[in-house]
Amino acid sequence: MDDERIINPELEDSKEERLENSLRPKTLDEYIGQDKIKENMKIYIEAAKKRGEPLDHVLLYGPPGLGKTTLSNIISNEMNSNIKITSGPAIEKPGDLAALLTNLSEFDVLFIDEIHRLSKSVEEILYPALEDYTLDIIIGKGPSARSIRLDLPKFTLIGATTKAGSLTTPLRDRFGIVHRLELYTVEDLIKIVKRSAGILDVKIEEEAAMEIARRSRGTPRIANRLLKRVRDYAAVLGDGNITLKITKIALNKLEIDELGLDEIDRKLLETMIVQYMGRPVGIEALAATVGEEVDTIEDVYEPYLIQIGFIARTLRGRKVLMPAYKHLGYEYNGE
Repeated sequence: MDDERIINPELEDSKEERLENSLRPKTLDEYIGQDKIKENMKIYIEAAKKRGEPLDHVLLYGPPGLGKTTLSNIISNEMNSNIKITSGPAIEKPGDLAALLTNLSEFDVLFIDEIHRLSKSVEEILYPALEDYTLDIIIGKGPSARSIRLDLPKFTLIGATTKAGSLTTPLRDRFGIVHRLELYTVEDLIKIVKRSAGILDVKIEEEAAMEIARRSRGTPRIANRLLKRVRDYAAVLGDGNITLKITKIALNKLEIDELGLDEIDRKLLETMIVQYMGRPVGIEALAATVGEEVDTIEDVYEPYLIQIGFIARTLRGRKVLMPAYKHLGYEYNGE
């Protein structure tokens, strides 16, 4: 088996992928958190099934790791339909989208992740497909070019994005159902950690589940990732059971503090406190100073730091707030 893994490392990747998929809930009842969205989606799905129609097109937005892909798979399951998964950058030209759409069956779900990254030419082909389930294709070039119209099966598009503001208004307006996924509460994350531990077949103490949940930045994906790393420490340093002591050892080794801040979070905050002396700083200047992409700061780090009251967006730039000074042990001398 080891030899096989060395020869074919994809086996290890597919094993990790299968493990990740096994942690994903399959129905709305299994899905933990996002209660308002769940209640609404149950009504919309039930109504669509009663009418014998496809579900209206759905736009899901919010920070990464909150369950947009998982929710899309659940919607497909609840509608008893198949799902095709792709992403904005993968659909490079109109022909790519045409191939996807013409291969759909009635009531299928097409999930496009990072939908804000669709090119303009692809987006324009999508409009009639979403409104009238038709596809206009140009055949030939120059004077002999002609347009043909294809009828498409009635399908549901689910778009996911971390940047709802980057969507064009015409595209955003074509979604009948729009939901923002919020960061999770510690209580919901504890349930997710305990459920995942059960699937991974490891015993976990209540206090250990709470510790992982507290340090997961309100994000299920991070909670599951930390759980798997703590499980490794429990297997090597203990008897395989996840205790609070082993959890703290593991998370401290990973340099994730009591509030879930990692090395990059602390670097961002310390740069704002020390280098910019607490004054408002533009996102581009901050990104250049810490060596991170602007998108990464805006999508991955900023939402949580804003939620816990460590930074604020102002007209003059990002400003670090008093709780951040206190957490990092700096004296606050701001306004």
